[in-house]
Amino acid sequence: MAAKSGTLKYSVYKWSSFSSSYLPENILCDNPTDQSSRWSSDSNNPPQYLTLKLERPAIVEGVIFGKYEKTHVCNLKKFKVYGGLNDENMVELLESGLKNDHVSEIFPLRNEIDGNHFPCRYIKIVPIQSWGPSFNFSIWYVSLTGIDDPATVKPCMNWYNTYREREAIRLCLKHFRQHHYTEAYEALQKKTKVALEHPALTELHNTLVISGEFDACEKLVDNAGEEGWFNHFISQQDYRPRWTAIEPANHSSVNNVADTRDTRPGMRGGHQMAIDVHTDTIYLYGGWDGNQDLSDFWAYNVPSQEWTCLSKNTLEEGGPSARSCHKMCLDHERKQIYTLGRYLDSSMRTPENLKSDFYVYDIDTGKWTLITEDTFSMGGPKLVFDHQMAMDIEKQTLYVFGGRVLSNFQYREREAIRLCLKHFRQHHYTEAYEALQKKTKVALEHPALTELHNTLVISGEFDACEKLVDNAGEEGWFNHFISQQDYRPRWTAIEPANHSSVNNVADTRDTRPGMRGGHQMAIDVHTDTIYLYGGWDGNQDLSDFWAYNVPSQEWTCLSKNTLEEGGPSARSCHKMCLDHERKQIYTLGRYLDSSMRTPENLKGC
Repeated sequence: MAAKSGTLKYSVYKWSSFSSSYLPENILCDNPTDQSSRWSSDSNNPPQYLTLKLERPAIVEGVIFGKYEKTHVCNLKKFKVYGGLNDENMVELLESGLKNDHVSEIFPLRNEIDGNHFPCRYIKIVPIQSWGPSFNFSIWYVSLTGIDDPATVKPCMNWYNTYREREAIRLCLKHFRQHHYTEAYEALQKKTKVALEHPALTELHNTLVISGEFDACEKLVDNAGEEGWFNHFISQQDYRPRWTAIEPANHSSVNNVADTRDTRPGMRGGHQMAIDVHTDTIYLYGGWDGNQDLSDFWAYNVPSQEWTCLSKNTLEEGGPSARSCHKMCLDHERKQIYTLGRYLDSSMRTPENLKSDFYVYDIDTGKWTLITEDTFSMGGPKLVFDHQMAMDIEKQTLYVFGGRVLSNFQYREREAIRLCLKHFRQHHYTEAYEALQKKTKVALEHPALTELHNTLVISGEFDACEKLVDNAGEEGWFNHFISQQDYRPRWTAIEPANHSSVNNVADTRDTRPGMRGGHQMAIDVHTDTIYLYGGWDGNQDLSDFWAYNVPSQEWTCLSKNTLEEGGPSARSCHKMCLDHERKQIYTLGRYLDSSMRTPENLKGC
């Protein structure tokens, strides 16, 4: 609309009631210092309302509520606003509530139907609840904004009248069809050229109600689903996952772990899985069985539910050595699998073992190729574990993020020295701090943090401190993208739309996942949904299952306990992958504490 929005003139047309001197006309004057400058109903029993009449029809865009200079129990905690061309036929424009403070609030009003603006002559404000539960309703001041230029409003009014006429005809058509007035239905439809509904719904009605052809009806619904007609509706529904325990077709009937070692992978954690959605094949490699790292390589065919051992020892076939906590990516176009990283026990961290080897597996030929013995020597990451990898197949670019770098320095000794250094610095034992750091060559923290501490705590140079913080993202540490391209990511902290405003962990447990590690996530790029399952919260394994909708930034709890719904038990250090074609998620493996490794627990994963 080309016309400018402005303040709309109105008068108070009708009211449900008022008490003593709190007249309805008081809302025309904005006087926040006068406690009597308000309309107040004589009770809080519904219906209570104020109807305002505009000077002329207008496209009403917003409503402003003024308030008293202090909080007041009669302020509207909940209310609705209706609008229309007459006071007997209105549509809902807004449902909201006021904050119990002294600040005026403005609310946008609905003014479109099917993408077209519609005019209003009457506005009705209906209080529902006040901040004091047993108090009457009060409105201090109301201002309406919008466009009342006749040149703009008249075309909208003509469209709206046509729209109402068409809707009235559709209601008649619906009535005629429901009561089997077939001749009247066909005559009215032929005369007006108005369709009651989408042709597919008419076809569905004829197939189901008139002909009773149930098979044809089911086919129509299936076709509608395939064309995506239900996608919007489905996206608004709460998820209800259905878990199915997969027993491989080549599963041994003997209840013994040893008897299945040649037909399917054994119990493990820290392994990796990747899925090829084009061939319905899941690949599994490596892991830790509680005693040693593994080097077996498996393929699982989804349709046949059969495991195939591609290699019992990849090292013997020119592939990577036994490992766990590595990462794997699959390029389904070029039929290649990449693997990078691993965890090494402190006793194994020799300079030779700490090289970061990088392998690729060709699915078609079944051969491993060593890309490089040490990615760090080529400008890539050092030997890492618990990192994440993602692949841009179109650009043939592999991204590596996060994780922990291995070193051959004993972890406990290093941590003890760092605690001493922290204690010395906190208590200003400068000489002891410098002597210990010089002797051990151990850094308390990243150099950027040391510089920040010196600038802020010791020197008190706040401007220089702010500059350090601004440049922190360019300093680089472990948590940065490593790729062949010069790419600087921009990070955004995501606060879920259903995030609790109360700063309490307990208050958010039903609206978003709690703190955890060792969990798994998978993303469905077709629906912009991220799924999260399981993990370890520091005290126990978790079995909750969540979905995060990226566009709406909302978490939905699909299950608080998957085991109770026929799904897997609580677990961490498992793996999960998603088939976005079939809308299925596969999970395998878990970590078991030594006290839990009973024959029963070691059976399946």
